[in-house]
Amino acid sequence: MTRRQWLGLLSSLGLSGVAGRTVQAAPASGNGPGPTIEPLLLTDAQWRQRLTPAQYNVLREEGTERPGSSPLNAEKRKGTFHCAGCDLALFSSSTKYESGTGWPSFFDHLPNAIKTKRDFHLVLPRTEYHCARCGGHHGHVFDDGPKPTGLRYCNNGVALKFVPEAA
Repeated sequence: MTRRQWLGLLSSLGLSGVAGRTVQAAPASGNGPGPTIEPLLLTDAQWRQRLTPAQYNVLREEGTERPGSSPLNAEKRKGTFHCAGCDLALFSSSTKYESGTGWPSFFDHLPNAIKTKRDFHLVLPRTEYHCARCGGHHGHVFDDGPKPTGLRYCNNGVALKFVPEAA
């Protein structure tokens, strides 16, 4: 088993802290601080009406989709990946890469698009990230990504929607 396969397995089990050091998510690279994001606050009933059951499970209940289940794993076009809950642009396609984990992965996010917190749900600490506008859970960030950041933002595909670049 390769290191990447091992880390992918540990990530899917929520045990990446066993294989590596504690991750400190870096601010997005790029020029300037980015736009100010106004929060979107909805009631639970409004979220249930707005989202599919799978989206609700991930975005509002911090669930995880099965690895390899998202069609966004194979998305190669130029464009932007947005939060499925509120349509905030989170990632550029230029930062997407094949991590071998079964989830869409990115090495950087757009400025001010995400917020992080420590997650102890599976005993070992992880860094969880959420949409800066709606607070929807997207995934976890690990320290086994490619340069220049060395980070892997491992995202649930159901929590994203892809917006292709205009031709």
